[in-house]
Amino acid sequence: MSRTLARETAFRALFQLDFNPGEIDAREIYEGIAIGTAIDAAEEFNENDNLNKENLLYVKETVKNVRARLEEIDEIIKSHLKKNWTLSRLAAADRNILRLAVYELTFAEDKIPVGVAINEAVKLAKKYGTDDSGRFVNGVLDAVAN
Repeated sequence: MSRTLARETAFRALFQLDFNPGEIDAREIYEGIAIGTAIDAAEEFNENDNLNKENLLYVKETVKNVRARLEEIDEIIKSHLKKNWTLSRLAAADRNILRLAVYELTFAEDKIPVGVAINEAVKLAKKYGTDDSGRFVNGVLDAVAN
C-alpha cells in the first residue's frame, strides 16, 4: 500500500467517523471499526497492492490523532473559511479531507513537504468531492500553510 493509498484509507475512516462518531466511552471501538472497514475496502479495491506495516500504522495513528486533535484542527479550518461559512456547511468529503491535511501540515510527527500534503488533499477532493472541491481544498490549505 502506497502512502497515497494509506492517506485515502485514513480519509475513508475519518469520513465514516464523521457520520457515526460513536459514544464517548466507546470511541476506540468506533475508531477500530472504521479503520478496519476502510482497510478492508482498500485491500479489496487494490488487490495487487499489499498492505505493509508502515502504512497500516500510518492509517491507525493518523485517524486516532486527527480525532484526538479534532477541536484544534477544526478551529484552524474555521479560521480560514470565508465569512458566514461553518464546518457543518462544508461537504463531508471536503471537511474530512481538510482535517486530514491540516493534521499532516500542523501536527504530524512525520512531516511531509507542504506541497505534497496539499497536492494529495486536492487529489482526494477531486476524487471524492464536487467539481469545485479541488479548488476549494487547495485555497483553504494554501491559507493554512502560509
